[in-house]
Amino acid sequence: MKITRREFIKCTAASSAFMAIGVPFSFAAAKDKNVDHWVKGVCRFCGTGCGVMVGVKDKKVVTVKGDPNNHNAGFLCLKGALMTPIIYSKDRVTEPLIRKNGKLVPASWNEAMDLVASKFKDAIKKDGPTAVGYYGSGQALTEETYLASKIFKAGLNSNNVEGNPRLCMASAVGGYVTTFGKDEPCGTYDDIDAATCLFIIGSNTSECHPILFKRIAARKQSDPNVKVIVVDPRKTNTARIADVHVAFKPGTDLALLNSMAYVIIQEELDNYRFHSKYVSFMDNKKNKLTFKDYQKFLEDYTPEKAEKITGVPAATIEKIAKIFAESSATTSLWCMGINQRIRGVWANNLISNLHLLTGHIGKPGATPFSLTGQPNACGGVRDTGGLAHLLPAGRLIKKKSHRNEVEKLWGLPQDSLNPKPGYHTMAMWSALAEGKLKALLVLCTNPAHSLPNLNKYVNGMKRKDTFIALIELFKDAETVKYADVVLPPAYWCEREGVYGCSERRYALVEKAIDPPGQCKPAVDILIDFAKRVGVDPKLVPYKNSADIWDEWRAVGRPTTYNFWGITRERLRKESGIKWPCPTEDHPGTDIRYVRGKDPNIPKDHPNKYHFYGKPDGKAVIWFRPYKAAAEEPDAQYPFVLTTGRVIDHWHTGTMTMKVPELRRSFPKAYVEVNKKDAKKMDIQNGDNVLLETRRDKMVFQARVSDVCRPGLVFVPWFDANLLINKLTYDAIDPGSKQPEFKICAVKVSKA
Repeated sequence: MKITRREFIKCTAASSAFMAIGVPFSFAAAKDKNVDHWVKGVCRFCGTGCGVMVGVKDKKVVTVKGDPNNHNAGFLCLKGALMTPIIYSKDRVTEPLIRKNGKLVPASWNEAMDLVASKFKDAIKKDGPTAVGYYGSGQALTEETYLASKIFKAGLNSNNVEGNPRLCMASAVGGYVTTFGKDEPCGTYDDIDAATCLFIIGSNTSECHPILFKRIAARKQSDPNVKVIVVDPRKTNTARIADVHVAFKPGTDLALLNSMAYVIIQEELDNYRFHSKYVSFMDNKKNKLTFKDYQKFLEDYTPEKAEKITGVPAATIEKIAKIFAESSATTSLWCMGINQRIRGVWANNLISNLHLLTGHIGKPGATPFSLTGQPNACGGVRDTGGLAHLLPAGRLIKKKSHRNEVEKLWGLPQDSLNPKPGYHTMAMWSALAEGKLKALLVLCTNPAHSLPNLNKYVNGMKRKDTFIALIELFKDAETVKYADVVLPPAYWCEREGVYGCSERRYALVEKAIDPPGQCKPAVDILIDFAKRVGVDPKLVPYKNSADIWDEWRAVGRPTTYNFWGITRERLRKESGIKWPCPTEDHPGTDIRYVRGKDPNIPKDHPNKYHFYGKPDGKAVIWFRPYKAAAEEPDAQYPFVLTTGRVIDHWHTGTMTMKVPELRRSFPKAYVEVNKKDAKKMDIQNGDNVLLETRRDKMVFQARVSDVCRPGLVFVPWFDANLLINKLTYDAIDPGSKQPEFKICAVKVSKA
């Protein structure tokens, strides 16, 4: 779909106006008479998982519109509506490339794959299975991640299997597992429509999940009694619709959340009947304690004490705690602002604490809900076990019983799987930089742009004695610069497979067109790789991705993920199904852990709630003390730097920068500076501003506003020409191993 610049300016202005009140605007799709047929799919961008219909004419995609039968009810944001140009970008990789004499040159598939296989076999022969690894993506199909994990863990005996969700969602996983015993949300998007309080923390929903923000705004407009609380150091468009915006000091939300719990108990707003029966209380040493012990722990977080830490007035803390607790149904929503921290797991725990304390869980409109950054971080990497410590469907590599169960399902000898977890993401790229990891296969991600403290890891990518095989769509992706082989995959609707979005909804991306040139589905590339590298053919007997899906259903069936009923045939007919879904006639599950709602709980279970991920059936309220960021501002570096998205672009921009309208709207990154700080430094809009951290320095144009609170600067990270991740810090959460992208100390000056 092409529009003129004038039309685009009009549409952008309309979009901004609609977004201010929470209605994401999308261009009208081509009329049906201009389309030969429509093919059902899922949006390629964020973890919202909006359903799309792909319009095909003369065997080419000509437009995209929203699927009215999916949760998004036919609505799309600008990015989703403008996907078509990406498919036909001149920057597509359409043939295999091999680096010779420092330059990437075309090669045949046989030559490229033989080279990849030989490098991996040589590395294993010389240094063993731990010398090779796979780095995947929350953008890869479920079938692709499941297959890659199986090839490496079962076929090559290497647990060095990771994915970029370690950078964005690992702390959410850690939070769910430590609190409830199982990963993934308790509720669904429908809870937004029933909530009377929406507590949004660490999420700029309006720009990062626009279609969900539409539902939030619609819910608020439908009932004047609905309250929206936004906890964010920036006054984003999300914050502008809030009844209460809490602009806390960056990195102090642990103290804030504990203080809210203190107020709830002091005001006797806790649901004692619920938490006395269904909750355990536990400290960081995993000692089981009592409600009275919890009360004593919270005495360090009175609103007055928390005000000194967070900068939030005590009265405001009291106000939001009461709104949260007194609501008839509270839904919490959070994203990277909570997860990308050295205590991201703890922050996740503390949000769930509030729900368990008040009983705002397990009923319509009441749930703690982690939003997801990528279209298949949940259904792919998290669910299928595409991380270094996991096996499929929530099983753990360290547990012998879990390994033995998977060995039986995969037809392996007992005790043949490697019992030691592999390198997590940051350790993996460190191992490559140190020469411990000799060969790495990378699929559908751009680590030379997305890793924190980027210079450190890019230097490792330049090593001559290591080998990187990259399955990549675009020649201009940063990581292509360091790849030894680049393999061209089919894109999005050029092959078939499943995405799983934030609400446990699996939906099928159907094939609409053939891929260009020599591009192949990544499933085919992975099967070819497995055979050439010497994996037992019995482990990869698949003819297509549908075969892999059926095996994945069988592997998940004995677990509480049970989605046996989500057959390929159902996915073709329906616009997504939420697991657990044990039978083909099961409608899918909206609410987990509640008898009569969750098929994992027997109908005759004596209790209404059963948190079956825990041995005693109880969820956990954790005692998590306040801990500062890894790198706090000081006299030398007095500001806090944070990063994130803008509505027009997604992640590293390799896709959205291919869309002329989006590229013109946001051609380059900028630095957002509070107007009070700008006045002190004599910085005006458009001035060049130097940002300097302990790792690197860079110049950006200033945007002076009241969006950031004083002492905070913000830079979006989509721009490959201004790689802000050269400045960010790579300190990690000791539990989730997720880096603290959101906070580091920075010096700001007029350039």
